Amino acid sequence: MPSTTVYNKAGEAIEQLELSEQVFGIAPNMDVLHQVVTAQLVNRRQGNASTKTRSEVSGGNKKPYRQKGTGRARQGSTRAPQFRHGGVVWGPRPHPYHHDVPRKMRRLAIRSVLSDKVANDNLIVVDELTLEQPRTKDMLELLSKLPSAAGKKVLMMWPQRDENVVLSTRNIPTAKVQHVSSINVVELLKHDYVVMPVKTVRWLELVFGEGLSAEAATVKITDAAAEVETTEVATINITDAAAELETPLETSDEADEPDTASEA
Repeated sequence: MPSTTVYNKAGEAIEQLELSEQVFGIAPNMDVLHQVVTAQLVNRRQGNASTKTRSEVSGGNKKPYRQKGTGRARQGSTRAPQFRHGGVVWGPRPHPYHHDVPRKMRRLAIRSVLSDKVANDNLIVVDELTLEQPRTKDMLELLSKLPSAAGKKVLMMWPQRDENVVLSTRNIPTAKVQHVSSINVVELLKHDYVVMPVKTVRWLELVFGEGLSAEAATVKITDAAAEVETTEVATINITDAAAELETPLETSDEADEPDTASEA
C-alpha cells in the first residue's frame, strides 16, 4: 500500500499517511492520459475563427474592365480571391471543437497522474496550512519549508476556499490554488508538485476510489471533521471535570475554630 509523509507548517515530518491503492498506487495508463489531455485542450478552443468568401466581402459589384479587347484575363469582380481585399478560399469557419471522453477514462487519467506523483515523491501532504492574514511573504516562507524544489511549479488543492491562502498565492507565479472539485489532468501535469491537506486526500479517495459524487464526499468530510471536533471538546471537558474532582476541597479557617460565644 502506498504511503506518504505528512508535514506541518514548519516543514517537519510528523507521521506517515497510508494512501488508497486504488487511487494513488496504480500503474499510469499513458494511452488514456494522452486521450484525456488532448480532449481537454481541444475543448478549450472556442472555434469562432471566421473568414469571408467572395460573396460576403463588400464591394466589387461593378465589372473592373470590359470583357474583351484589353489583352488581360476576363474578370467580373475585384472581390475575387486573386485580388487584394478579395474573398478567402477555404478559410476557417465557426464550428465546435468538442471532444467527449467517457467518465471512467477521465477518472482513470486522474488516478494515473496522482499515482505518478506519489511514485516520484511529488505529492506533499500537510496536516494544516492556514494563514492568519493574507501575505505573500508568509506564503513564500511556508512553501520554502516544504520539500519542494525551488523554482518548480506548485499546485495547492484545498477542500474548501481559504481567502487568506488564495490572496497570499495569487502574486506567486510558480504557485496556484484551486478547489479539489476542479481537479483536472492538465493542471496536475503542468505543475511539478501537488500540495494538499489530509482532508483533500480523503476527499480524493472517496470520489475516485469509492465512487462518491463531489457533493457527497464534501458532506462526508465535513461531518467527519465535525465529529472529531466534538469528540475533542468532550474529551477536554471530561479531563477538566476529572481534574476538578481530584482537587481537594479547601476548608475555611473559621470552620475549624471553636464557637467561643456558644461556650460562654
